[in-house]
Amino acid sequence: MLRFAYFCIAAACAITSATTCAQVKNFPNRPVRIIVPVPPGGIVDVVVRLLGQKMTEVMGQSVVIDNRPGASTNIGTEMVARAPGDGYTLLSNSLPLVVNPSMFAKLPFDVEKDFAPVSLVAGAPYAIVVHPSVPAKSVRELIALARVKPGLLKYSSAGNGTNLHVAAELFKNMSGTNIVHVPYKGGGPALTAILGGECDLSFLALVAVLPQINAGKVRALAITSSTRSTVLPDLPTVAEAGVPGYEFSSWVGILAPASTPANIVSALHEHIVKAMHAPDLTERFTREGADVIASSPAQFGAYIKAELARWSKVVKESGMKAD
Repeated sequence: MLRFAYFCIAAACAITSATTCAQVKNFPNRPVRIIVPVPPGGIVDVVVRLLGQKMTEVMGQSVVIDNRPGASTNIGTEMVARAPGDGYTLLSNSLPLVVNPSMFAKLPFDVEKDFAPVSLVAGAPYAIVVHPSVPAKSVRELIALARVKPGLLKYSSAGNGTNLHVAAELFKNMSGTNIVHVPYKGGGPALTAILGGECDLSFLALVAVLPQINAGKVRALAITSSTRSTVLPDLPTVAEAGVPGYEFSSWVGILAPASTPANIVSALHEHIVKAMHAPDLTERFTREGADVIASSPAQFGAYIKAELARWSKVVKESGMKAD
């Protein structure tokens, strides 16, 4: 009887292994959908659209970008958490994934339990930009203006817990300024608010705002990373320009539902690596001030864990909250 049981287990494993191999061999055999939980125009949307185009070439199947904004990215993120784990529905997210668990009292998903990390694909600094009508020509002048007129200046963000919100609140906390938060429904609308003069300033991903900087439609005061950007070498860092110790950079990653088989996650990761390291795509990201990363699933998982701990501490110490 025991021998028969072992035989049954072995047979079952063989069948499972064969099915798994078949899944990978035939994957993907239909379009892959990437949920972007923000509107078009922000860093996540810009990066994933470029990635999606190249993945389509690499895989031989279409990659469909599906923008599902709302609730500070929580709506689109929950959709993927509840999606079938077959590799055909993925999530592209950024800092809100690791900040929102500390910013919101309750979320409809668990970041570590409901997702399978696939790859941290890219990183990018942000820039402090102001509308041309704002008299400040430097970070020090911006701080002085904000202190003389507390609560008068308004900054746009992509919503509570988003990259723009976190970058600005860190700046306010470290510079001792009172600048009013005006949340919009994504990085694109936040940029539009600056271009139209609805808000005075914002912290926007360089990859998303560089064309407007070069066209003179907004004025860049500083870069948020710890080192200057090769794209705008004359632009000082925020730390150099008047807020010692300030540093903020963002990232974009791809995740799948937690139930996705490891071999499907591995196949997706291979496609992403091939796409991100394609010479034309690498050159495009470099030209626009972003860094290609394409980490492994394990590396991305460890990074998420570390970021959850880091931002929990930052949110608590800074007093950041969902407005």
